[in-house]
Amino acid sequence: MLNPADESLGAKLPEGVLRPVSPAYLEEPRGRYLGHAGLVAAPRNTAEVAAVVRACAEARVAIVPRGGGTGLVSGQVMSGGPAPLILSLERMTALRGLWPEENVLLAEAGMSLQAVRDAAEGAGRLFPLSLASQGTAAIGGCLATNAGGVTALRYGTARALCLGIEAVLPDGSIIHDLKRLRKDNTGYDIRDLLIGSEGTLGIITAASLKLVVPSPNIGIAMLQVPGPEAALTLLSLAEGRMAGGVTAFELIGGQGLAFLAELLPEIRQPLPGAEWSVLIEVGLPEGLAPEAALEGLLIEAMERGLVTDGVIAQSGAQAAGFWHLREHIPEANRRVGAVASHDISLPLSEIAGFIRDAGAALAGEGVRINCFGHLGDGNLHYNLFPAPGRMREEYDDRRKALSELVHAMVVERGGSFSAEHGVGRVKVGELARWGDPARLTVMRAIKATLDPLGIMNPGAVLSAAD
Repeated sequence: MLNPADESLGAKLPEGVLRPVSPAYLEEPRGRYLGHAGLVAAPRNTAEVAAVVRACAEARVAIVPRGGGTGLVSGQVMSGGPAPLILSLERMTALRGLWPEENVLLAEAGMSLQAVRDAAEGAGRLFPLSLASQGTAAIGGCLATNAGGVTALRYGTARALCLGIEAVLPDGSIIHDLKRLRKDNTGYDIRDLLIGSEGTLGIITAASLKLVVPSPNIGIAMLQVPGPEAALTLLSLAEGRMAGGVTAFELIGGQGLAFLAELLPEIRQPLPGAEWSVLIEVGLPEGLAPEAALEGLLIEAMERGLVTDGVIAQSGAQAAGFWHLREHIPEANRRVGAVASHDISLPLSEIAGFIRDAGAALAGEGVRINCFGHLGDGNLHYNLFPAPGRMREEYDDRRKALSELVHAMVVERGGSFSAEHGVGRVKVGELARWGDPARLTVMRAIKATLDPLGIMNPGAVLSAAD
C-alpha cells in the first residue's frame, strides 16, 4: 500500500514505468543490508528516465539507481531516511549499435555485461571487462562503480573501456555524449566524472564501449609458488618474457582452495593443497604458441625457485576448468560466511609485506584469512572468516574493529581501502577518515553543484550530511 506522498509522485510518472516493490529490489548479495522503497520505477528509455528524475526533483524524493544489483558495498540499497524511489534500468537492455571496424559497441545501461561480451564475440571482437557476476551485472552499474575484474592488468578498468556516455542529471536534463572517438579534447571530461560516481551525480543510461581484437592464441597455467613475494617476481618475469601479453595474473591463497574442497568438492583442483598459487593467462599474436611460452616461463621460474609445481592447460576445457575454480572462490566464501570482507589495493612492492604483517596482526583474533585476487594490478580480496566451528555472528561486535585494522595497514602502505567495488554506503566512514581533505572538499562541491537537492543516491560515497 502506497502512502499519500507515494501516490502523488506515482501519478506524475510516465505511464507503465511502475513496478511492485518486491524483496529483490531491496537486497544486496552479502545479505547484510536490507533497503526500503516507496516506489520502484523501471523506465523503458532515456526520456522516461529523465521524466522520473524530474518528478522526483519536484517532489524532493530520493532516487536509488539500480542495475543488476550485484554491488558489494550497499550502493544499491538505502536503509535509513524517508523511503526512496528505486530507479531500475532493467528494461533498458538494447544494443544500439555495433561497429566492428571501429572496435566500438553502443549499449544501454541495463544490458548485462555478459550480453555485451556475447554481442562483441558475435562480431569477432572482445569486450575485455570480465567479472564473476557478469551474467547479472549491468553495464551501467559496471561504469557507475568503475568495475575492475580479472583483465584490468592488460585492458584497464571499466573507465578505460568507455568512450562516451549518455546520462540523466539530477535536474532531469540529458547529457548526449555517446561519441565513438578516441581523442576529444573539448573541455572537462564529464564522462569520467560520472564513471565511478555510483549514481550520486546522475544516472548513466547508455555507453559507447571500446572493443579489442581478441588474441588468437590464449594460454593458461596454474603455478604453485612459495609465497606472495615469489608470485610478484614471477609476474615481473612473465611480463618481460611475454612482452605485454599477460592478460590476467591471479593470486590464490590456500584457504580459498580449502573452502572449495570442503564446500564445492566437484570442482577439480590442479594443485590441491597449495599454500599459494597463481593463475596466469596470456594472449599472444598469430604465430606464437602460448603453451610453449608458458613452458619456457615455468622452466625458468622453477630454476629460480619462484615456482615449485605447475600445470599448463592443454585444452580449452582444461583452461575453462582453471577459470571455473577461480570464479567459484567467492561462492565458497559466501557459503562459509565472512566476518569481514576487504577489497583493497596496494603498490605491488608493498603487497608481500602487507600480507605478512596483516597475518601477524590478526593471528590472535580467531579468524581464518582467505587472501586472493588480481595480483597483476595490485588488487586483493582480503577476507576474514570464523574459526572452524564458530559462526560469523559471534564476531559482530568486533567486525568493525577488524576492518579498521586491515584498512589502516593498507593506507599506511600507500594503498586504497576500495580497489574496485566502490565506496557505496558501507565505506563512507572510511572515505571520510582516510580521504585526502582537499579531494573531499572538491567532491562535496561537485555534489552540491550537480545535485543541490541531494536526491541522487543519498548516503552513498559521501554521507547524506555532506
